[in-house]
Amino acid sequence: MPAGGVGACITEVVNCRFHWLDMKLLAGFALLILSFRCMADPVRVRYIEGVTLGFLVLEDMGGKALAYGELNQVVSRKDGVVTDDLRFQFKDGSSYHEVTKFTQEDEFRLVSDHVVQKGAAFKQNSDILIEAATGTITIKTSKDGKEQVDSKHLDLPPDVCNGLLFTLVKNLDPAAAETTVTMVAPSTTPRLVKLTIVPAAGTTIGVGLMKHKAEHYIVRFKIGGVAGIVAHLVGKQPPDMHIWVVKSEAPTFVQSEGPLYEDGPVWRIRLTAPRQKATNGK
Repeated sequence: MPAGGVGACITEVVNCRFHWLDMKLLAGFALLILSFRCMADPVRVRYIEGVTLGFLVLEDMGGKALAYGELNQVVSRKDGVVTDDLRFQFKDGSSYHEVTKFTQEDEFRLVSDHVVQKGAAFKQNSDILIEAATGTITIKTSKDGKEQVDSKHLDLPPDVCNGLLFTLVKNLDPAAAETTVTMVAPSTTPRLVKLTIVPAAGTTIGVGLMKHKAEHYIVRFKIGGVAGIVAHLVGKQPPDMHIWVVKSEAPTFVQSEGPLYEDGPVWRIRLTAPRQKATNGK
């Protein structure tokens, strides 16, 4: 027992308790500050999106073509809403269809994102609709011929980026060491995850004698809270995603590598060119 007997012991215990409370308060303030720092603003518009038709191929990491697709982009004259219509038709009969609507008044803001995936290429057939204004996520899944419909509400921040990654990367501040945005992890139990986008070493691409520098960005997924801890423990942390774009007066998506759906394999999406189909059997 310390000098001073029981009274000194009580004083020491009280001081330790207050010290513990001080540390707890400091930790709380630190977490609060970090949470404010993690709240990201939407990416500012540097390049206006417009009318586009692009042809795509989806491959495994060995270069085997699994699906072919296209991206149609149109802008409404009525309200200026941009609609991206992305489709992939798989060789095995599976299909992937994503329609993303957004605005581009100073900042990119999601209006809605609708993903429908069907067939053996996916773990299950699903139809997921995200409505940014209301924060409503509607999930339709089917198994053994039975359809199940669930709806959940999330308070969506203004930087939610579902369906917008390829567009946002083209508009990132070149001086930014990293950019943080938010995504709704589309699953039967949707949740918000943070995405950190950081620049990496670029590469040179070419078409014939024409050469361009492709900027490389790494997208890292961060699952917060207990789910994030569990994800690390069971090895379910999503792999990094890689995106390459050509930065110019008309920035262009070149290629990406990453999962197309939750817990999916890493696939490559890249630009391709259409070929004229043979006629008369030639």
